Amino acid sequence: MHSMEDDIKEVLFSPEALAGIVNKVGSQISEDYRDKNLLLVSILKGSVVFMSDLMRAVTIPCSIDFMAVSSYGSGVKTSGVVRIVKDLDIDLKGCDVLLVEDILDSGLTLSYILELLGARSPKSLKVCTLFDKPSRRTADVKADYSGAVVPDEFIVGYGLDYNQKYRNLPFVGILKPEVYGD
Repeated sequence: MHSMEDDIKEVLFSPEALAGIVNKVGSQISEDYRDKNLLLVSILKGSVVFMSDLMRAVTIPCSIDFMAVSSYGSGVKTSGVVRIVKDLDIDLKGCDVLLVEDILDSGLTLSYILELLGARSPKSLKVCTLFDKPSRRTADVKADYSGAVVPDEFIVGYGLDYNQKYRNLPFVGILKPEVYGD
């Protein structure tokens, strides 16, 4: 029987390495947001695994909320034109908002979300990403917190998907090119 692991060329981050990254980022956030009104906002679906681990690594009081957007565009390319599928439930006024992303690549979708949420008068608005792929950046966005820089490879696992699959792998690996073709 074919397993998901068969489609992985190489493991980049083991479950232990991911836990280390999450704890490091979590304690930095806990330090920086002490005495602030922290609201963690997860951008679904990719960041849900990172978010659930990160919120437990944050040792100060915080609220959480979720937002789902879909960007028009096919397959692996994004157009940056975004439709909100699920908006936030919480009023951002007075909140120190930290957007939680799984990966920051082109930055197009994120720059749109930042503009949108910035218009709702949060007290502060920052970005936390598990992975940063600066080689792909086209929009002028940077992460305030970043777990690790990754090469320009197709990575999956720990929330990251290809065609909605592989998100449930406990590690992050490079997908074999023959799986996604060109």
